[in-house]
Amino acid sequence: MQPRARVRAPELVGRGGWLNTGGEQLRLADFRGRFVLLDFWTFCCINCLHVLEELRALEVRYEDVLVVVGVHSPKFTHEADPVALRAAIERYAVRHPVLDDPTLTTWQAYAARAWPTLTLIDPEGYVVAQFSGEGHTHALESLLGELVPAHDARSTLHRASSPYVAPPPPDTALRFPAKAIRLPNGEVVVADAGNHSLAILGADLTTVVRRIGSGERGLLDGTAAEAGFREPNGLCLLPKDVARKVGYDLVVADTVNHALRGVRLPSGDVRTLAGSGQQWMPGDEDTTLSSPWDVAWFQGKVWIAMAGIHQLWTYDPISREISPVAGTRNEGLVDGPLAQAWFAQPSGLSVSPDGSRLWIADAETSALRYVEGDEVTTAVGTGLFDFGLRDGPAEQALLQHPLGVCALPDGTVAVTDTYNGALRRYDPVTRELSTIALGLSEPSGAYVADDQLVVVESAAHALARIALDAPSVKVPEFEHQTKRPTTELAAGEVELVVVFEPPPGEKLDDSEGPATRLFVSATPPALLREGAGKGTELTRRLVLDPHVGDGVLHVAANAASCDIDAEHPTCHIHQQDWGVPVRLSANGDSTLTLVLSGAVEAD
Repeated sequence: MQPRARVRAPELVGRGGWLNTGGEQLRLADFRGRFVLLDFWTFCCINCLHVLEELRALEVRYEDVLVVVGVHSPKFTHEADPVALRAAIERYAVRHPVLDDPTLTTWQAYAARAWPTLTLIDPEGYVVAQFSGEGHTHALESLLGELVPAHDARSTLHRASSPYVAPPPPDTALRFPAKAIRLPNGEVVVADAGNHSLAILGADLTTVVRRIGSGERGLLDGTAAEAGFREPNGLCLLPKDVARKVGYDLVVADTVNHALRGVRLPSGDVRTLAGSGQQWMPGDEDTTLSSPWDVAWFQGKVWIAMAGIHQLWTYDPISREISPVAGTRNEGLVDGPLAQAWFAQPSGLSVSPDGSRLWIADAETSALRYVEGDEVTTAVGTGLFDFGLRDGPAEQALLQHPLGVCALPDGTVAVTDTYNGALRRYDPVTRELSTIALGLSEPSGAYVADDQLVVVESAAHALARIALDAPSVKVPEFEHQTKRPTTELAAGEVELVVVFEPPPGEKLDDSEGPATRLFVSATPPALLREGAGKGTELTRRLVLDPHVGDGVLHVAANAASCDIDAEHPTCHIHQQDWGVPVRLSANGDSTLTLVLSGAVEAD
């Protein structure tokens, strides 16, 4: 990818100002002489969290010539809260300056269309490349490998340290706990995500009896003191007979390690059951995981909420077989047979008392769903961009990015409505949703203990008790639809172009089949008269129906590239999903261009 353009980078402007800078308010000129990589992200987005991890090594390698700047461009109402953003920056260990852009001012100035988007600015203040989605670190390394020596030679590169200033260290026993379960002896196991370990609490829910895990980020098996986790989330106790056969009692969804871990209680010995620490990418085998978020024992296996690729998987502890069981890897809300359903970051699982249903908190669609038999059904929720806080009949009720679910003894279901700070109850018989607690701090999981619900308040770094028979409370209702900038397109024929240029030293890789793939759909489906479906070209003729009105085009693209001259060439996958709100008009554009990976050119 050769930089061909001289496009001046717009100023960095955000209503909320800067974080991770010790209070200093920065301007683009403050970075002159260094490369700047803008990471447009939002903390609900699993793809954005993947990119945060991908960039860590790049930041270290180029620490004196490259400044990564996170531009936080929120999707959900809760994410626009500066307090919630500060917590997320700490939760995900963001180690670079972050611009709070709640009104998407800088997002629009840089023509970002998707979370995540990466934009590279050179030391003279010009935009040279843009990337959408995950898997672009090697492309950035190749590009910087060419550009750094070039700017060094021209004396336009000035080496310096990052303006990042670390926030004060925390002082709490738990740090962003994610899920919790009660042991038969009354103790409680907490997935202490921020401390990269499991905390065993006494019956008072505050005393840490012991820990499993060293607290250091890593993937390491061994004793309770040696083992390494990275942001563990889901927890599942195996049936006693199964535990005796396999030699461990507890399954842990070790999210950022992309792994399942087995823990033997009470010794605390940890082993890796599945996953290598590497994230699943297109073309990988079905033994590579992607951000497993929760686990539950259902139908004789461990079911896994595979948030990173929008699927449900199963793991058999006896045979050690692991495989996808539900979901197409497309992100969205589609019910039906397991293999045809669409999910969006499933993040919470719980089994009904009679064992017939697996309840699912589907976070990005703000939905409560369930598996029964071979079908997926939605109880509450309508799609990726509609959310809010509303009780009542299921078809009218609204949630906001729920991360946890807990089936209750009476057959109702508790939902930890994370971004509403609420605990909700759904009745499958009446199909009504009610609220039993407000004012919680990002509740992310819950379990039943006698006549109480114990709720994990993640952002409060604590567990809270709520009576099972707590009465409903009145909520301050609101509804919201995510509003990103609308693209005006011509009614009728439109050419869709997805730009992809292989990084320097690479070429398109068709050794395993077509090097590129494109999938297009629309909401509502009738918006697309022609052009929907799968194909292998990154251009597509679309025909848009003017009688349908406004809608959203959903575009998913991936491309494979491979080293050209290496003795042992490495191949890479680049992928992204876009949801593009469109309005049809007589003066609309007849071409829609989306950049998967490419140099930026002046108009």
